[in-house]
Amino acid sequence: MTHTQNHTHSPSVLPHMLATNIIKILPLFFALLVFPASAFSQSLETFEQRVTEHTLKNGWKFILVERPVAPVFAFMTRVDVGSAQEGAGVTGLAHMFEHMAFKGTPRLGTLDYAKEKPALAQLEQAYLAYQQAKFNPQADPQQVEQLRKAFKEKQKAAAQYVKKNEFGDIIEREGGVSLNAFTSADVTGYFYALPSNKVELFAYLESERFMEPVFREFYEERDVVMEERRMRTESRPVGRLLEQFTATSFTAHPYHHPVIGYASDIQSYTMTDAQEFYHTYYVPTNMVTSIVGDINPKTLIPLLEKYFGRIPSSPKSPALRTIEPVSTAEKTITLKDPSQPFYLEGYHKPSMSHKDQPVFDAIDDILTNGRTSRFYRSLIRDKKIAVAAGAYGAYPGEKYPHLWVAYAVPGRGVGNAAVQQAIRDELERLKTDDVTDEELAKFRTRAKARLIYSLNSNLGLAMSLTDYHTLFGDWRELFRYIERFDKVTKADIRRIAKQTFQPSNRVVAQIETASPTPAATPQH
Repeated sequence: MTHTQNHTHSPSVLPHMLATNIIKILPLFFALLVFPASAFSQSLETFEQRVTEHTLKNGWKFILVERPVAPVFAFMTRVDVGSAQEGAGVTGLAHMFEHMAFKGTPRLGTLDYAKEKPALAQLEQAYLAYQQAKFNPQADPQQVEQLRKAFKEKQKAAAQYVKKNEFGDIIEREGGVSLNAFTSADVTGYFYALPSNKVELFAYLESERFMEPVFREFYEERDVVMEERRMRTESRPVGRLLEQFTATSFTAHPYHHPVIGYASDIQSYTMTDAQEFYHTYYVPTNMVTSIVGDINPKTLIPLLEKYFGRIPSSPKSPALRTIEPVSTAEKTITLKDPSQPFYLEGYHKPSMSHKDQPVFDAIDDILTNGRTSRFYRSLIRDKKIAVAAGAYGAYPGEKYPHLWVAYAVPGRGVGNAAVQQAIRDELERLKTDDVTDEELAKFRTRAKARLIYSLNSNLGLAMSLTDYHTLFGDWRELFRYIERFDKVTKADIRRIAKQTFQPSNRVVAQIETASPTPAATPQH
């Protein structure tokens, strides 16, 4: 959620922290969809006049917003499933299905589906046989190799029917922009924008890919995801540290595993696993779509009924049962690596829907927002012990209790101990001293401005509406949340700081610079 991401300047740290959340920041060229921010400095009652809600009989909810500024519209579909819903052995499957959602259907992405369908079935049978033998410690290595070759042959046979990238090519050809998707610990999102005269094309394409996705090129794409993991996590010291930090922070809750998945799981889950995941979680009652722009609900709703209404209803996906137990001990992870030092510490906090979340927003802003923030003035400007410092308020997710994380990159010749002490000094100040009237006023102004700015584009508004609806159960909380900023008091900040910033509630992770391991001397 946009209002939680406050930080002082950091050229490279935050992208690392968000490495598994692959949502892209909207490019500036999307300004063609801009609507004046002042138009949203209005009451909920006024905004509701532009909104039409429609829920299909199968349970899929649509939030339609008329914004006839330019002949374009954007949409966001948010599926209430992320890596938190994955079980042991299939971590990363939510992200993998996101990739599959671009591969097409029996009518898109194929040269001859009548032949491709049995070829895919044979491919999966061959892979399951190969994997069963591979995992059998008593298996004959020669037999395993034969089964691997048989799988590769079936893979090649199925590939001849694939019409690559047809889904995306159609959207681009018809004037679509910003085609993308993301997977987080909590949700999976899909979005793009089109000219308003292509609204029926949108209804057809989006209903098609969620009604009957075809898992073509599954094992080729699995290799792509594995390479993505190598680049984002395994080849980056901060990526490796964050994976250990997250796993240590959550002992029971599935937030402990990475969104992209563990390497062994990525290399082992199957097309069958992905299909079961899809049937369990990609059900209409688990999905909400917001469409914003030059649309007419009277003509759009019949199209939604015609296309999305084809998808059969299914039971609501099972709720997550596991609750992370209260932290009772401080934990520390140290990675020794021939890279620059890096320090972060996280504190367990309630979910984003908790009534005290605006207080955490205030703490984020006061500590980390810009050159007047406390972290910047203390660590960077005055003490000159860090080149970057900041915080991230919802790690690794926001739907369930998660972490508030502070981080710093020490300056040349400075160790982690110095930035650790400076960060903790600022956290202690929040416990004992009131923040100033000026700091509180700036927080309220900036928080409202950030939230309103996020609504400038059709896509930004569609994202926010689905975000708040998924998290709070009602998109109207987007407006009510703004009002909650004014209710944050100095006493609230002291109270939350005392409750949260305690050693037993803390997890520390750091990179200590180590000399490179010398290469082994060849033996002659």
